[in-house]
Amino acid sequence: MGERPKGEFSASMLHTSMLQQILGSGASDYLLHSYHRSFNGFAAKLTQEEKQKMAGVEGVVSVFLSQKMKLQTTRSWNFMNFSVNATRSTNESNIIVGMFDAGVWPESESFNDEGYGPPPSKWKGTCQGNSNFTCNNKIIGARYYHSDGAVGPEEFDSPRDSEGHGTHTASIVAGDVVSQASLLGFASGTARGGVPSARIAVYKICWSDGCSDADILAAFDDAIADGVDIISLSVGLNWPVAVDYFEDPIAIGAFYSMKNGILTSNAAGNYGPALMSIANYSPWSLSVGASTIDRKFVTKLKLGNGVIFEGVSINTFSPENTMYPIIYAGNAQNTSTWESSRSCFIDSLNKTLVEGKIVLCDNELADKDLLAVGAFGMISNFGKHRDVAGSFALPATQISSTNITYLLNYLNSTSEPTAKIFKSVENKDEFAPYVLSLSSRGPSPITKDIMKPDLTAPGVDILAAWSEATSVTGSKMDKRVVQYNIISGTSMSCPHASAAAAYVKSFHPTWSPAAIKSALMTTAYPVSSSRKTDAEFAYGSGHINPTKAMDPGLVYDAEELDYVKFLCGQGYNTRQLQDITGDSSACSEQINGTVWDLNYPSFAVSVLPGETIAREFHRTVTNVGSPSSTYKALIHSPPGLKIQVEPDVLSFQFVGQKQDFTVTVEAVGSDEYPISSGILIWDDGVHLVRTPIVGFIYNF
Repeated sequence: MGERPKGEFSASMLHTSMLQQILGSGASDYLLHSYHRSFNGFAAKLTQEEKQKMAGVEGVVSVFLSQKMKLQTTRSWNFMNFSVNATRSTNESNIIVGMFDAGVWPESESFNDEGYGPPPSKWKGTCQGNSNFTCNNKIIGARYYHSDGAVGPEEFDSPRDSEGHGTHTASIVAGDVVSQASLLGFASGTARGGVPSARIAVYKICWSDGCSDADILAAFDDAIADGVDIISLSVGLNWPVAVDYFEDPIAIGAFYSMKNGILTSNAAGNYGPALMSIANYSPWSLSVGASTIDRKFVTKLKLGNGVIFEGVSINTFSPENTMYPIIYAGNAQNTSTWESSRSCFIDSLNKTLVEGKIVLCDNELADKDLLAVGAFGMISNFGKHRDVAGSFALPATQISSTNITYLLNYLNSTSEPTAKIFKSVENKDEFAPYVLSLSSRGPSPITKDIMKPDLTAPGVDILAAWSEATSVTGSKMDKRVVQYNIISGTSMSCPHASAAAAYVKSFHPTWSPAAIKSALMTTAYPVSSSRKTDAEFAYGSGHINPTKAMDPGLVYDAEELDYVKFLCGQGYNTRQLQDITGDSSACSEQINGTVWDLNYPSFAVSVLPGETIAREFHRTVTNVGSPSSTYKALIHSPPGLKIQVEPDVLSFQFVGQKQDFTVTVEAVGSDEYPISSGILIWDDGVHLVRTPIVGFIYNF
């Protein structure tokens, strides 16, 4: 996987000849895909032994297994004080966002192109439509990739979305303004994307069996050449593992996107709150965690003895006036084991005992199994994540362990226990925003002294467009087909950040991906860590603030050479670099940067328990604010950190002028301060350019 050769070349011939060195004359039969529009590489069928041989072929940067990755706003934009009437650039309609996801439902009102002119002249893409899919002046292009062969019977052999996720994320970024949108009356209001005038280019990489690495790279190859401005990618490994940057297809694609001036926005992953669970962490991309908005859904449960519990779910079903009999699933087993029945597995329950009843289940994901055996409703524990409400295929609510214990006692104390699950109500969450427990945490498993995630954005209870080829829950037994749905996760926060990046790009079309990323990070507003002990590992620089990011004052810029220096410092050799960059890049004393010298808009120092360590960070800021301005350094040094800045005053005479400074951070590996959060703010009286400084014990 490397840089695309200059000029015209036959990718398939080149790649076949490389394969022939390993496989012989029949090599072309094993070539699955040639990447040639934006970078140089291919996907092929190889055995483990053949893979090892291919890794030794001259010109090969890396060889890795193509795996399956996993998919990872009426109120959210206004919650951020980013209204539809915010200052808008006339260039917004020229911004093209590439959506790498599960396709799109083009008939959604969110993608209506009324009033839109033709696609921007820079657009070089295509619409792989057929009889069941057409593009318009809103969805200006669409491609689909499925290297594994035939699609499933419930899926579309086109860019059309059969499961809703791609439609949801696309409308969060650039959905048109749609009034009176709701999920069956819930979250009612005006739905819109962050950049409602922008154009959408769809790259369908995800199917019912996941998102193939080979297809992800093919989408990057096309999107870069097609002319997109921002790439939004809510995809990650099923469980994140430490993967080298150039064995990670998303990091590879994002690197070539960066080379071509395109910022890639990635979901951090849904594997929190475990530390070092982040799925996307390359320094040249934007990693986004998920936080709450000031809306939460509450579903009450009333027992036959009059006791009422407050649970969590998005229950659209209205109860009748009668109470329903209730049973514990462990008491309704058939010939299966008690462990299976208490988990409500479909083949473990006695249908006669559960039919028409509310079932208390030890598995919060068993709603579809219960519906299949005729149960009326479900009660379960909160599970790991009580701060997010889910939809279920039948009336359901999730309650606390304490309330579960009371409920079990009630069931054992009466011969005819009954209950009622009420329709959910929408309440205001006074504590928002805070980071969702399932949002993946840093630090980076590869480069721990680069703070990840970069920032957080709304990802909880987000209403957005949905595919009408599926139901609210995706179950065939669920008959609720809707135009808008409410779901949660970093898959939803990523497109919020993508839209904010597109917004900044619309005002500053020549800014580099690093400059746009810096603008988003340094203007993010602080998130309270009082409810979370993992601080910046959860929320990065803070919560996105798009209107502030439009005018950040200063940016920490970086280009390909900066990342090349960083890679040299990470141990990549000259041959690897040249294969990646396609030029004469070579690691040397001059081209060898430590991680602490990468011009990143945050500072992180890892320290072992009991040790004290000092790190020196060299940074450069570029003036993008007032031509003549003076910035003074404001520092907050918490216990466990000592911070010095030299110089502590930066003066600028023109826009584009650069100034260097050095930050020295001394961190103490004390158990009393496992994470110490400091701040550096450059203040000119108008702009507050805020960067977090984190010292942390690294012993995991």
